[in-house]
Amino acid sequence: MTEPIAMISAAIRPVPDFPKPGILFRDITTLLLDPDATAAANSMLVALIRNLHPTHIAAIESRGFLFGATVASELRLPLCIIRKPGKLPSATIRETYDLEYGSDSIEVHVDALAPGNKVVIIDDLLATGGTAAAAGRLVAKCGAEVAGFAFVVELKDLGGREKLLSAPVISLVMY
Repeated sequence: MTEPIAMISAAIRPVPDFPKPGILFRDITTLLLDPDATAAANSMLVALIRNLHPTHIAAIESRGFLFGATVASELRLPLCIIRKPGKLPSATIRETYDLEYGSDSIEVHVDALAPGNKVVIIDDLLATGGTAAAAGRLVAKCGAEVAGFAFVVELKDLGGREKLLSAPVISLVMY
């Protein structure tokens, strides 16, 4: 029987020179096409996140939704979604963060989280950490506590983990 981490890693397709020359993109769409590897990833995330004792799961648009919904359902926890600006239909709180060239923003409904909530933030991949760190600040703006961050893939050389030192970081596969 294949070890779960090896199965997950094997199911992630490396795509050279995407989105530009010199970048090795880690494509999780092939992981999602493998039901056994997807189930292994979700089971591992559930087990590891359970140990953080969250009261809520927050998933970052869009691929974070794929894992966040399953984890929240399995743990019987509320799921808070963090989206790009203008995508949520009610009143929101916004956090802006810097990109290599320019900036971007994410939003959450003002009533999605509250003081006393302990939130694990989920996304598919940790690269430079800008989006995840902004999500952490957004959770804090709501008065909630970041109990941890969870990712299927982490690109270690890009240093994203260093931006998330305020809470535990879970990564299933590291490159």
